[in-house]
Amino acid sequence: MQDTRYTIHDKKYRKNSLSCILHLVASLHIESLRLASCILILLLFASCAPIHYEAYPETSYPKASPSETKPPHTKPPDAVVPKSKNIVASWYGSDFHGKPTSSGELYNMYTKTCAHKEYPFGTRLKVTNISNDKSVECTVNDRGPFIAGRDLDLSYACAKEIGLIGTGTGKVRIEHLGRDTRYVKEVRYSPARAGSEGPFTIQAGSYKDMSNASRMKTALEFKYSKVYITKAEVNDSTYFRVNIGKFSTKDDAYRVAKTLADEGYSTLIKHYDERI
Repeated sequence: MQDTRYTIHDKKYRKNSLSCILHLVASLHIESLRLASCILILLLFASCAPIHYEAYPETSYPKASPSETKPPHTKPPDAVVPKSKNIVASWYGSDFHGKPTSSGELYNMYTKTCAHKEYPFGTRLKVTNISNDKSVECTVNDRGPFIAGRDLDLSYACAKEIGLIGTGTGKVRIEHLGRDTRYVKEVRYSPARAGSEGPFTIQAGSYKDMSNASRMKTALEFKYSKVYITKAEVNDSTYFRVNIGKFSTKDDAYRVAKTLADEGYSTLIKHYDERI
């Protein structure tokens, strides 16, 4: 008679082994699905993530001196700004209140700021009305005035303090007091938007309102050429971007962008876009 104990045991063993294998395969399949789901979620988040910007590497350029990079608010007057000068001043008020200035700050007619065609943003001035000897100190944070024969646009607060509201314009004496170095910016660039091949351009502003972009373009044209505007659609919103120049290499773009950033403009090196 055949001993069936080992046959029965062997069948049970094989059955249990097969069950274990099937369980293991099922577990691996579930883990694979979980892993695939995680990867898909990460890819979706990555596609929605904002574009990464970083400071342009300056290894081949001289570093700024400590007096230029310190947070404290002023540095000695720049050689290009005269210590004292007689000019014609005007003022601007409610029509521009709350709108962006060329430095990126919102214009506040009740703070002591002013607009000048060339002085770097953050330049601190003492302005004296020659007709009554009243003075006010203010900071350049905008470009202007855009009317011929005028040299300085004061905020409403400054104009009121020196008695310029009624006349609208008047001769003033300006004295340079130094500069608030917090207005100095760094040059940024986006590897994703710049790419490795030229041509390149410099973005100095991006606005939802075309009129703001047009004002920025006019402000830059006091000193820079080849300023143009491009139109971009981002997340169902339209933006008008103000750009400067067309450069063969990033380093060529950087040299101009560094000058702009030192003046106080926000700059971004990116791939050249055709103008509108």
